[in-house]
Amino acid sequence: MAARPLVARQPNERLQALIQEAGCSNAGLARRVNMCGAEHGLDLRYDKTSVARWLRGQQPRGRAPAIIAEALGRKLGRTVTIDEIGMANGKNLASGVGLHFAPTVLGAVEQACELWRSDVGRRDFLTGSTVAASALVEPSRDWLITGPDTVVSRSGGPRVGIADVAAVRATTQALVDLDHRFGSGHVRPIVVHYLNSVVSGLLGGSYREATGRQLFAAVARLTELAGYMAVDTGQPGLAQRYYIQALRLAQAAGDRGYGGYVLAAGMSHLAASLGNPREIAQLARAAQEGARGHVTPTAQAMFYAAEARGHALLGDAKACEAVAGRAVEALGRSVPEDDPDWIAHFDEAYLADELAHCHRDLDQPGPAMRRAHEALAGHPPTRVRRRAIGLLVLACAQVQAREVEQSCHTATQAVELLGGLRSNRGAEYLDDFRRRVEPFSDEPVVREFGARLEESELAA
Repeated sequence: MAARPLVARQPNERLQALIQEAGCSNAGLARRVNMCGAEHGLDLRYDKTSVARWLRGQQPRGRAPAIIAEALGRKLGRTVTIDEIGMANGKNLASGVGLHFAPTVLGAVEQACELWRSDVGRRDFLTGSTVAASALVEPSRDWLITGPDTVVSRSGGPRVGIADVAAVRATTQALVDLDHRFGSGHVRPIVVHYLNSVVSGLLGGSYREATGRQLFAAVARLTELAGYMAVDTGQPGLAQRYYIQALRLAQAAGDRGYGGYVLAAGMSHLAASLGNPREIAQLARAAQEGARGHVTPTAQAMFYAAEARGHALLGDAKACEAVAGRAVEALGRSVPEDDPDWIAHFDEAYLADELAHCHRDLDQPGPAMRRAHEALAGHPPTRVRRRAIGLLVLACAQVQAREVEQSCHTATQAVELLGGLRSNRGAEYLDDFRRRVEPFSDEPVVREFGARLEESELAA
């Protein structure tokens, strides 16, 4: 195949180092690349001279760099990216890492693993980036129109079995429980290191078709969790990258329902926190359409509730009421025993929480307070962050109703819960309450609340 030089034709030291680490000869690598390419339907005819040219700085075109990375990854027993082998076409991949919905399973693994590596490396382009609305909506379109992946099985690398998938699922559940209790600031670094050190190795291993689908499903769930944790630690630009990759991994798993969940529970809520109401409704509707016939009534209720949030932020009370009614009706048909694990948490308390947000945003304090009380009555003590947020939504509704003294009392309860959390979302809700109560700053109860808050912040 024709080759083109890397920028400035520098020797490819990255590739040289990996070949040495793998203990491969040039001829041996060429054979492995040809065999790997054949599995992907490519007729590659590289030899030791081809590898020598790569080491001098030339780069093959098309899909070959990804095939070379996969071949080396199989020999090393871990995922290897095209960035690692020095074949990024001389471009800085950093700005685009994680922002694309890959067209192939191989590309999906490449994207996800590169994102995890970059996150562990604390690259500035990740933590300092902002969210573009198109970067949320465009992947949803790709997801809607992309056909299912016909093959996800892999050969080469360590054997991955059902026990490995079970370990990922159990780890994810443990991390979810910790996150609910203590906030993402305590837990997110653990998630990212686990993805980069353990999960990337599993994806680069050898597995049969059925096991592969289950593996991708488990990894999609953990990747979505990492995205939520990025939101909760104040990193929306990083969150969107994780959500996009979770969506693509769910596609590889063949799980349209969970893909819809990523759109409605992840991307849509991210758009809500960033004040993009039109995108909220678009993403929620994409979830409804793309997962139609593949989800239980509980998931349908969650998708409708997400859309209602968008209409509320747009000030469209009529549309919000209509969609919220569908959410209530769908949850009424829920059969918990039929629900997959990823939606089992969405109960009447969660729906009441979502509807309380809607009424607050529509400046309907009476219904907002009623729904907030319902949510708080149903959330168990282990949902610490959710209870803190629910209390602050209630406090804001009480301000709207000019029940200022009661609102400060409610907000004080939330502050007590937030004291044990490291949660940027909780802090944002608290800031929102402070802005709403600011017009009443001359009242003694508001001054007293402000003083207590300052004391608690100094103590922290």
